[in-house]
Amino acid sequence: MSKMNLPNKLTIFRMIMIIPFVVLLLGGHAGWFGESAALTDLISLGIFIIASLTDLIDGKIARKYNLVTNFGKFMDPLADKLLVCSALIALVEMGRIPSWMVIIIISREFIISGFRLVASDNNVVIAASYWGKFKTTFQMLMVCLMIANISQLRILTDAVMWIALALTLISLVDYLMKNKDVMKDTK
Repeated sequence: MSKMNLPNKLTIFRMIMIIPFVVLLLGGHAGWFGESAALTDLISLGIFIIASLTDLIDGKIARKYNLVTNFGKFMDPLADKLLVCSALIALVEMGRIPSWMVIIIISREFIISGFRLVASDNNVVIAASYWGKFKTTFQMLMVCLMIANISQLRILTDAVMWIALALTLISLVDYLMKNKDVMKDTK
């Protein structure tokens, strides 16, 4: 078995960081750590930012040094989805984002994942689009703003939330339109 490369280690690190992130974020609001919800929000925000940055770093390293692997192709987007979806579900629990928005965002991820499976069965590799990258960037920014929960940034937070939702839908439509032939029966 070959040694795991740095980009894949960063992807695994991102997935592992979900556990302390969610425990601190929800635990702080459930009173598990005393009266320190603001402190646990700050620590959770730091963990989320670090985990999000590993997404940028692992991809750059993998491409620059030709370290792209099948493991990375599969696990990197999965790690991103797990990180963002975990954060969104926690934020619903905390009352910071409407559940219907999170349902739309998570549904998009399931649809695209299913679509990629069908494409893979047909030996088609579907690359991430710019719309998808913008969507992920705005979702991560939205999560950061919602965790920070700064009242003076409420209008900005709401605007980013709506932009993230719009990009979620735009990227879904773009993805399906560009790859509609994948769904055609070839048998």
